[in-house]
Amino acid sequence: MIMKYNVLGIMSGSSMDGVDLALCELQEDGGQWAYRIVEAETIPYDSKWRIRLSQLRKQTPAIYAKTDTFYGLYLGSLVNQFIKKHNVKVDLVASHGHTVFHQPESGFTAQVGAGSSLHGATGLPVVSDFRTVDVALGGQGAPLVPMGDTLLFANYDACLNLGGFCNITAKRNGSLTAFDICPGNIVLNRIARNLGKDYDHNGEIALSGSINYDLLKKLNELPFYTKTGAKSLGREWINSEFWPIVREYEKPNKQEDLMKTLADHIAGQIAKTIDALTDNQPEGYKILVTGGGTYNEALIDLMRTHSDAEFVIPEDKNIIEYKEALIFALLGLLRVKNQTNVLSAATGSKADNIGGALYGNFSSLI
Repeated sequence: MIMKYNVLGIMSGSSMDGVDLALCELQEDGGQWAYRIVEAETIPYDSKWRIRLSQLRKQTPAIYAKTDTFYGLYLGSLVNQFIKKHNVKVDLVASHGHTVFHQPESGFTAQVGAGSSLHGATGLPVVSDFRTVDVALGGQGAPLVPMGDTLLFANYDACLNLGGFCNITAKRNGSLTAFDICPGNIVLNRIARNLGKDYDHNGEIALSGSINYDLLKKLNELPFYTKTGAKSLGREWINSEFWPIVREYEKPNKQEDLMKTLADHIAGQIAKTIDALTDNQPEGYKILVTGGGTYNEALIDLMRTHSDAEFVIPEDKNIIEYKEALIFALLGLLRVKNQTNVLSAATGSKADNIGGALYGNFSSLI
């Protein structure tokens, strides 16, 4: 008998737009996975949570621990509201949490949103803490989405996520490769906030600006872009490596020019990555593009200017906006079934592994 599972995937990305919740119907038949996003919504962060999460890395251990607990309770309250609002049944909750520290080169990564609190608030079985096992095995703990890309979107040559950071899962010479490419909305949104906006709606700010080629050259020369193999980015890198360069040019340049320059930098790094994956023959290379950045017309236009690859933006907005929540729903279910959900080819760890901590009773799911 083919079992269907209703799994609620929860994702909070580095761009801090809010909490994504996606109830996904998942089923497996002979090793082939099928999915349907039943209901989905994003709950924007209020100023209290946005400030608390963005400043948490600077706080005391006691405040960190307290926030971990109370953010888990907050996620639990969102789950309860979601179930009541949509009148749905949830078999399992799979929560990514919100990343506060990501320093795999130093052997640690940390996402707040305690699974124990989430379970306590909802009474539902919960999987959380997906990244730490991989880091303990010498991996980057990221990207994790390649497992889902492989199982759910294998008809594309590559899957590109334009989120807080831009990351890609791609096929090359019969092998899988995946890594973070460059920053994305995490930097574009900060420029937008300087102009009193939450984000660059349709890329309108960038479209009104001009490229500063000196700044663009310096950003493109950042050492991260010469690294090969598994690699990932965190907010720490943004603050220590990326923003100091941008600040050198901030005063003499309009925010619109900074926005256009950063958008071109992102598009250029994506194109450079695709060229390397396709041996400089990107024409016909079919790439599924998802994430909030797909709505940034300036960024998409610049990507298409820099590369001849075929960028496919799905018509289904649920896939654009909730693909990562969908994939974490799948990763959570794989964890419960004790199946591999993290690929060493993507993270650089010693071996494929099974990530995620379990809270609650899973007997009905196994």
